[in-house]
Amino acid sequence: MIELTRDNVASTIEENDILLIDFWAEWCAPCRRFGPIFEKAAESNPDMTFAKCNTQIEREVAAGFGIRSIPTLAVFRDQILVYKQPGALPAPALDSVIDQVRNLDMDKVRAAIAEEEKAQDAVTEK
Repeated sequence: MIELTRDNVASTIEENDILLIDFWAEWCAPCRRFGPIFEKAAESNPDMTFAKCNTQIEREVAAGFGIRSIPTLAVFRDQILVYKQPGALPAPALDSVIDQVRNLDMDKVRAAIAEEEKAQDAVTEK
């Protein structure tokens, strides 16, 4: 499990094919319930990287991700943010997110991003 900080956030995203980040704080009861679920998923999925970001300590990182509610789960695949959702997920829901991320067709994701950027560029030019 990686402790995500402002010093390693960029390299952690760049160096891992699939990265799951749990944004949490010690005072947060739902975070304390989700923590063991997240940790068990990390043990069950050694091909993925799991990181925790303490939002009380790493305020800059949390702000950079637009974290407004905790816990929040953020998932990157091939350096692309493919999932970000607040709330403590039960284990079956987290397993489902993991399966969906694992099965993403990243060529389709990149094509969709390119189309969105093209559409935004067209709007900006007007």
